[in-house]
Amino acid sequence: MYFPIRCFTCGAVIGQHYEEYAKEVKEGKNPANVLESLEIDRYCCRRMFMSHVEVMDKIVKYRKY
Repeated sequence: MYFPIRCFTCGAVIGQHYEEYAKEVKEGKNPANVLESLEIDRYCCRRMFMSHVEVMDKIVKYRKY
């Protein structure tokens, strides 16, 4: 899993919350409520979670050595 450790805008450390966020959203919980429970309040930090797309695993298979 490749999620940024810090928010690009404010620099807050948010990376430690991503696994819990992803797990709960996958279980069907509302993403906004999950972010509230994790105490992610800033819009810029919330954007990091909401807009993250996991594509690194797809890209790595085409890497040349």
